[in-house]
Amino acid sequence: MTRLFHRRKALMTAASLAGLSALPGCAGARSRRHDLDADVRHIPVIRARNDRIDRITVCLRPFRAAGPRLEVEQVGRKSVVHNYGHGGSGWSLSWGTAKLAVERAAISSGQKVGVIGCGAIGLTTAIVAQQAGAQVTIYAQQTPPFVRSARASGIWTPSSRIVKTSDLTPEFAARWEQMARYSFSCYQNLQGLPGNPIEWDTFYGLKSRDARPTPPDPIGFAELGDRLRDIEPQGNRVPVHDNRLPYCEVLKQPNLIFNVTTYADYLMRQFFERGGKIRTMTLHHPSELTALPDPVFINCTGYGARALWNDESIIPVRGQIAWLIPQPEALFSMEYENVYVVSRRDGIVVQWQGEDMGHGYNRTDEMPNVDEARRGVSIINGLYKSMGYNV
Repeated sequence: MTRLFHRRKALMTAASLAGLSALPGCAGARSRRHDLDADVRHIPVIRARNDRIDRITVCLRPFRAAGPRLEVEQVGRKSVVHNYGHGGSGWSLSWGTAKLAVERAAISSGQKVGVIGCGAIGLTTAIVAQQAGAQVTIYAQQTPPFVRSARASGIWTPSSRIVKTSDLTPEFAARWEQMARYSFSCYQNLQGLPGNPIEWDTFYGLKSRDARPTPPDPIGFAELGDRLRDIEPQGNRVPVHDNRLPYCEVLKQPNLIFNVTTYADYLMRQFFERGGKIRTMTLHHPSELTALPDPVFINCTGYGARALWNDESIIPVRGQIAWLIPQPEALFSMEYENVYVVSRRDGIVVQWQGEDMGHGYNRTDEMPNVDEARRGVSIINGLYKSMGYNV
């Protein structure tokens, strides 16, 4: 099986991309024939060409072996609630982790609260603090679209690089599930808004006929997705017998995605409409908080907490995205040969995920790698060409 089956479980490999009438099954699978419905047989084609790369972005996911830091610390007379270290799950868990952080802050009505950081976690935490009655100021060096979380692939992945299996405790698993379920309920209430900041697409993966055995995970990331099976659509898998096709199995599955540009704009507007303020500044040491007027702070600095708080438990996991020009007629997501594609309204994300789960682990460089970007685009281009498309 491909690495995707091992990695995502909920977002496994699958999807037929051509105008095919009936796709039977995989070698060694049941001989019973399967038909795919019309929308699977007529998926729009992604024009995956290197000359359509709009930009290349790099993000450093803030992974902590023990999971996100959610605890209170005193800095002089200031109370600081930490809320960082969510790996590749920041957007997915943002509402749930914000709720827990605000509860730990014990905010009273009218209280002044400072939120440090203006990424996915910082913005949602600021809004949840406002909902609790606080007057919130965000202190940040950058605001969207220049924050690291603006470079995310933009899909619902609540357990992506969230904790190591060796550090996983029953208490953390329960807390993670609480965060994930609450976040999911919030996203259900954000669908249908102007600009579609949150929406469902259809995920299609393709299990390559030439796929090598899944390599072992050299890091040991925990997989918690089974705890959400009752709320996440599971999809349908179809084996494919036609050897002319480069894949032998198809999974069609609903996929919750974030159109990050529109979503970040929505969050910023919500924050300002509730009276929020943003102060652009760079903090170099926690002691600098003592000069600010807020008695309570919530630290949502993500990877930045490694330097600001001297927290070496944060391990960067580098992820790079090649962005193709948007195709409004082809909004879906897929995976093939370790390349993940999300065709969003704000651009088409193409991400080569490496040979195993250790790809990008403990890498701090944020310079784009053009060869890596072209490799991912070329793999998808080759997929379509093998099916008779000239993209």
